[in-house]
Amino acid sequence: MAASKKYLDELRERATRMAVEARRDPDTATGAIKRIADQLGIHPEALRGWVKRTEVDAGQRPGTTSSDAERIVQLERENRELRRANASLKSASAFFA
Repeated sequence: MAASKKYLDELRERATRMAVEARRDPDTATGAIKRIADQLGIHPEALRGWVKRTEVDAGQRPGTTSSDAERIVQLERENRELRRANASLKSASAFFA
């Protein structure tokens, strides 16, 4: 079962867009995230994380993009399953040898 989201996707997108635009303008860049978070009733650290993720996905900040992170998780899951199957096959072959 997936975890419930505290904030709606529309609110998340709107707040992120507002913060990114405010940070582009040098006059409003200082304290933009906290100010926008307070206006919209969002925790500032949540908004800061959303902005960071958006910047990484856009290539403006170094880091692992969302699609790459999702692919890594998928490959790690597949790797775990294959290792488990391999261990089972090794123990079965040792049993029948």
